[in-house]
Amino acid sequence: MKAVYINEFGGTDNLEIREVEDLAKPTGNEVLIRVKAAGLNRADIMQRKGFYPAPIGFPERIPGLEFAGEIAEIGENVVKFNIGDKVFGIIAGGGQAEFVKSNDEEILKFPHNLSFVEAACFPEAFITAHDAIFTQANLKQGESLLIHAVGSGVGLAALQLAKANNIKVYGTSRSPEKLEKCKNFGLDNAILVTENVKFANVAKEIDVVLDLVGAKYFAENIESLGLKGRLILVGLTSGSKVEFDLGIALRKRLKIIGTVLRARSSIEKATATENFSRDVLPLIASGKIVANLDKVIHFKDIQDAHEYLESNESFGKVVLKF
Repeated sequence: MKAVYINEFGGTDNLEIREVEDLAKPTGNEVLIRVKAAGLNRADIMQRKGFYPAPIGFPERIPGLEFAGEIAEIGENVVKFNIGDKVFGIIAGGGQAEFVKSNDEEILKFPHNLSFVEAACFPEAFITAHDAIFTQANLKQGESLLIHAVGSGVGLAALQLAKANNIKVYGTSRSPEKLEKCKNFGLDNAILVTENVKFANVAKEIDVVLDLVGAKYFAENIESLGLKGRLILVGLTSGSKVEFDLGIALRKRLKIIGTVLRARSSIEKATATENFSRDVLPLIASGKIVANLDKVIHFKDIQDAHEYLESNESFGKVVLKF
């Protein structure tokens, strides 16, 4: 089978399409899926550069954390799916290949109103966002949410999910164009972040902060949070080391939560997928939540896809078509 392959860790010129060994036939609860589309994520860029290695048991050189496709073969214990079913899901690595193999608890049939490309927009961003703000941070109706990098894949997913649950949402971005587009998704308070602007002056007494940026925003995150506020850390693009006054966390009775989806056990991923199926799939099927599709690029043009995502010009998801 063909796959996106990292020849050497580093720049985009190290990416190629390579013929790799076919996957073994599925057994037990395994499902073999012919990939039709795969989402591209910042994690793929980090893996390409050698900064985000795949967990043990997943390919070191084939990136990809989400996919949409058609079931080609099933193991003898699989009862929920049949050959030919259209499914999507998350995977810890290897998603950007002509075939992937998954446990049947970590995939779902996607609604009939979606194409394969649209379906590939959902798994990583929406399962991550849903798990972070609702499961980990326990966001409730009537509360407020601050999303950093609100125009990103996870940021837009969190925005749509929050507005579907009548949450007041603040969002930051360094791009006024992206903030303007986010207003079409219901963003209540758009905050353009510059060197001279403190978002904590606008976003006050926030219940939950979803941070995809990291160290640079930490102090202001703590300042923005209200009593019993929760800071959920998902990304560290600006660094991972900070100093802060622990007394503020004590006085406000804050919770600081770190989360990552990729390295979780199969059981934990199955639970996150089940929660997504229960709470989000009906919203997708009804059209209340839509695919945040920015650009479709053929997988053979993988270098162009990485360069585009790194340019920070994208708004929503970049999807590789197989």
